[in-house]
Amino acid sequence: MKPKYKRILLKLSGEALAGDKHFGIDNPTVKKVAAQIKEVHEAGVEVAIVVGGGNFWRGRTSENMDRATADYIGMLATVMNSMALQDALEEIGVDTRVQSAIEMREVAETYVRRRAMRHLEKNRVVIFGAGTGSPFFSTDTTAALRAAEISAEVIMLAKKIDAVYSDDPNTNPDAVKYDELTHTQVLEQDLKVMDSTAAALCRDNDIAIHVFALAEEGNVMKAVCGEKIGTIVKGR
Repeated sequence: MKPKYKRILLKLSGEALAGDKHFGIDNPTVKKVAAQIKEVHEAGVEVAIVVGGGNFWRGRTSENMDRATADYIGMLATVMNSMALQDALEEIGVDTRVQSAIEMREVAETYVRRRAMRHLEKNRVVIFGAGTGSPFFSTDTTAALRAAEISAEVIMLAKKIDAVYSDDPNTNPDAVKYDELTHTQVLEQDLKVMDSTAAALCRDNDIAIHVFALAEEGNVMKAVCGEKIGTIVKGR
């Protein structure tokens, strides 16, 4: 299989690293994710990653807490996930850098766009931690922002669900599965592919989004090679 893209941004949910435990980091699961990333990386694709923090903390469900404080806690959770993924990648020989939007020099580089792009050009995987560094923005928005900044051709949105549906297929057996959508359709129909800020940012910068299931082995490589799995969201 020949890769369709030269540079991608892979968006992973924090829950994807928790496996069946649903909380924290499940090492066998992280190793499986790392193996899929290595396969793509060895095919010559430049890989940047944004990982969420929902396996440790979900700020929007924290009761009676200041929203900004809750969001900052979530950013710290993403750094923990980034470090775990970096460790798993380097264990299998993939040179990796973590860049944090919040300065923490002892554990990660501070995010600098030009440095991130130089790492990618030097065949290193770059993991962006701590979201945008500001509260009130999700890691979906971080993925859209970083993809635009590094000129990624596509956001690979690896999720627990295998595609975009008109409704939750777990509760509605009549939910329609979409093979292809436009950014405008996603926004107008409120399809929950990404939050509206992220979807609008992708639309405005003409960044495609490929939604697929991470759990199935080899799916990242299939998506990178342009195979028809999951749902493609693009401008036209």
